[in-house]
Amino acid sequence: MNKVWFITGAARGLGAAIAKAALTNGDNVVVSGRRIEALQEVFAAYGERVLAVPLDVSDEAQALSAVQSAVACFGRIDVLVNNAGYGQLAPFEDNTSRDADQQFATNVFGVLNVCRAVLPVMRQQRSGRIFNISSMGGILGMGGAALYCASKFAVEGFSESLALEVAQFGIKVTLVEPGVFRTDFLDPSSAVFGQRGLADYAGLTAQVKNASAAYNHKQTGNPAKLGEALVLLAASESPPLRYLAGSDAYQQVNAKLNKMLSDIEQYQELSYSTDILNPG
Repeated sequence: MNKVWFITGAARGLGAAIAKAALTNGDNVVVSGRRIEALQEVFAAYGERVLAVPLDVSDEAQALSAVQSAVACFGRIDVLVNNAGYGQLAPFEDNTSRDADQQFATNVFGVLNVCRAVLPVMRQQRSGRIFNISSMGGILGMGGAALYCASKFAVEGFSESLALEVAQFGIKVTLVEPGVFRTDFLDPSSAVFGQRGLADYAGLTAQVKNASAAYNHKQTGNPAKLGEALVLLAASESPPLRYLAGSDAYQQVNAKLNKMLSDIEQYQELSYSTDILNPG
């Protein structure tokens, strides 16, 4: 049976690539984004197999409306891809509290809003797949991206917990943790830098900005191949909780986890020392 996908942030980048892979597979797709005109232009050739709906994921009411439109059109939602997001960069102190609020409103609360809207549909179906697009920055911290990494770490904790809660309904959750992919992520139209300009961080800020400019549209990851990978995972009976996309993500996360395990083992005795060994 052909699946129905609901994808956020689908006008470009990973979202558009995932949508096109699903369509190539013969599935129907609901594409959402803040500018419906852009969605209609990108997917004009697919006719009635695509429904474009306006959605700012930070708006809970709009998320509910978009999901209602999806169900009214296709009758169900089999696969949800929470892809909408952006990178708030620069050192933490160079960002304001408003910058932090906006980063979490999209990257974290946007995921919660869309899941809250879609889960009743999947529970009623007693089936569904949820792909929450995290990042290798959801497992390892990166200097100059504290707010972005914090938002993705939050998505990781939410998704891991959600997976345990909804498994009883036949709903499976996978965290997608990409490395660097050739999208607009580092483009000024997507990445946002804090503007406080503290002198003590000038060197780090320049380093982050220079690296972003140098890698922009030159990343090693292929969005189309990521789309194909998610189509395969959506068809899997036992999809993983975490999927590392890209050799860079695999290598860097593997190194982080090995270092983490080494640190844990080094302090095992101190960890055990806080137990109440002889209660009473």
